[in-house]
Amino acid sequence: MPHDRVEALNARTRGFSPRAVLEQALGETGRTALVSSFGAEAVVLLHLAATLDPGLPVIFIDTEMLFPETYAYQHDLAERLGLTDLRLIRPDAAALAARDPDGSLHRRDTDGCCDLRKTLPLAQALHGFDAWITGRKRFHGAERTGLEHFEVEPTGRIKVNPLAHVRREGIAAYMDAHDLPRHPLVARGYASIGCTPCTTRTAPGEDARAGRWRGSDKTECGVHLIGRKPAPAPAQQEDAA
Repeated sequence: MPHDRVEALNARTRGFSPRAVLEQALGETGRTALVSSFGAEAVVLLHLAATLDPGLPVIFIDTEMLFPETYAYQHDLAERLGLTDLRLIRPDAAALAARDPDGSLHRRDTDGCCDLRKTLPLAQALHGFDAWITGRKRFHGAERTGLEHFEVEPTGRIKVNPLAHVRREGIAAYMDAHDLPRHPLVARGYASIGCTPCTTRTAPGEDARAGRWRGSDKTECGVHLIGRKPAPAPAQQEDAA
């Protein structure tokens, strides 16, 4: 059973380094993709993956509302790390025209905007994969405080969180040790980076994700609810240039 398998994987990897967790996942979870926002801390997981398997499929969701700095960082980082299977996915054009023709949906329905621009495209892109890798960490707080290395979705697909138990200081130390470039917006006070309308700077001492959907109760875009509800039929994917 998938739940028994995940429990065994969590028991086996307790105390493992992120690299060891990732090695375990790539060896045992079948066809696997890494999903990355190319955000504030994304370079750590991307570097780990590139050192183990530069051909690992990496899915980048272009919501068409990202910061210009994120697009530039994604392009530069993919080249620097030698990622050879980067998959750029976008929201469906017809769905955008019908539900958000003027790009203002986020002002009246943030959940609907995230669903349209992130959750549905990713659900389609993950069809055919047995597992997917995320960069979530316990120190992000809220729903993430109890994260384990492995989770199972109702569909049976496995979700892998190699950095779940890493502390904030460990992320910075890894970047320094490997001379990895930071997202350019980090130096300008953005601790967590998403779409431009729903991302603000964080003040000293604030939670890393405090700048996401500021002023609302929303803490997650919905991507991590994939697998808990039926996904749409697969759509054609586009490889990143």
